[in-house]
Amino acid sequence: MSGDAADYNSSRERDHGGPGGMELEGVIESNWNEITDNFDDMNLKETLLRGIYGFEKPSAIQQRAIMPFIKGYDVIAQSGTGKTATFAISILQQLDIKLKETQALVPAPTRELAQQTCCF
Repeated sequence: MSGDAADYNSSRERDHGGPGGMELEGVIESNWNEITDNFDDMNLKETLLRGIYGFEKPSAIQQRAIMPFIKGYDVIAQSGTGKTATFAISILQQLDIKLKETQALVPAPTRELAQQTCCF
């Protein structure tokens, strides 16, 4: 990705904006000014929206990071529930399903993270 970094850092305060009543640790700070409160307003592909239909509302990190990721900005997400879905949704939105070649690569620093991301 290229462009300005959207840097997300946590602090000691508590954010209660997670999906399904989950509590998130920390306040998310960003140099990206847009917050998208629902997936419908993200202009995602219809097939992708159907695939994430079980998600009631984007988590705090998803509200702030999906759009800059899709628009080609660098995104550093250090805190919050839903980071894996954030980059998965962002990548899937940008894929051309007609191309039969590698279009995305997700490096993982640990085996645990690699196992979480291997199957999308």
